[in-house]
Amino acid sequence: MPVATGTGPGPLPVALTIAGSDSGGGAGIQADLKTFHAFGVFGASAVTAITAQNTLGVTAVHPVPPAVVRAQIDAVAADLHPRALKTGMLATAELIETVAEAIAAHELRACVMDPVMVAASGHRLLEPHAEATLARRLLPLSALVTPNLQEAALLTGTEVDSLAAMKAAARHLVRMGAGAALVKGGHLRSGEAADVFWDGSEEQVWRRPRIATRHVHGTGCTLSAAVAAGLARGTSLPEAVDAAIDFVARAIASAPGLGAGGGPINHFAGARTDGDGNRGPVGAGPSLI
Repeated sequence: MPVATGTGPGPLPVALTIAGSDSGGGAGIQADLKTFHAFGVFGASAVTAITAQNTLGVTAVHPVPPAVVRAQIDAVAADLHPRALKTGMLATAELIETVAEAIAAHELRACVMDPVMVAASGHRLLEPHAEATLARRLLPLSALVTPNLQEAALLTGTEVDSLAAMKAAARHLVRMGAGAALVKGGHLRSGEAADVFWDGSEEQVWRRPRIATRHVHGTGCTLSAAVAAGLARGTSLPEAVDAAIDFVARAIASAPGLGAGGGPINHFAGARTDGDGNRGPVGAGPSLI
C-alpha cells in the first residue's frame, strides 16, 4: 500500500484510528488520540467496541454494529481526509470485512495494522475463524503490520520464538501482502528484547534491555498510532517507526504508576523532534511488548 510522502505547507494533518474504546484510558482509541496529539496530528476515530476496563482487567465488552463503524469511517473520510490511519481491535470477521471495504472504497493510504489478536498476557482478542479474514482482507491494504510474537505466529503459521524467527516472520508477512512488517519481540524466551522491521528491501533491528515494570498497558496501540501519526506528517516509514519506538520506550520508562494492576504508559512523554520537526535515529533502548 502506498505511504504518504511530504505534507508541505497546509492544514493540520489528520490521522484516523479504527479501534475499541478503553474506559481506563490506557489503550485503544484513548491511547491513539493521545498519541496523535503528542505528534502534532489531529486525531479522528471510528469506535469498533465499547469496553468497561481498568488496570485490573476487562469487565464488559459491547461491540459496535458494523454498519455504524462503516458510517463513522465514511463520515471522517468524506470531510476530514485523513492522511494516515491505524486499525486496532476489530474482533470479528464481519467487522474486518467492513473496515477493509471502507479503506478500499475511500482509497485511504498509509494504513498501519495492529493485528490485536493476542494480548501480551496471552488472552485471545480476535475470534479464531476471523484470523484468516484479517490476513486475506486487511493485511494487503496495510503499509505496515505490527504483530507481537504470538500474533506473528498466528498470521504466518510458524513458531516465532527467536530473533532469526522474527526476521523470517517479517519477510513472510511482506510476502503475504503487507507493505512492511514490524515484529515486536519483548517476550523472547531467550531473554532478549528486540524489534525487527522489514519493508522488502531494508531491515532494521532494535535491541534493548527490558524495563522491569508492570505498567505497559497500551504499548501496542501507542506504537501503531505513533507510526500512523508520523506518516500523516509526511515522515518516511522507517523514520516513523524509529520515532514511534523511541516515544514508547520513554513512555514506558516514565509511566505514571496509575492503578492497582497493569497501568498505562506516559503519553505526556512527548515526541522527539529536531529543529525541523523531523525524527532522528534512537539507538538502543527497551524493546516493545
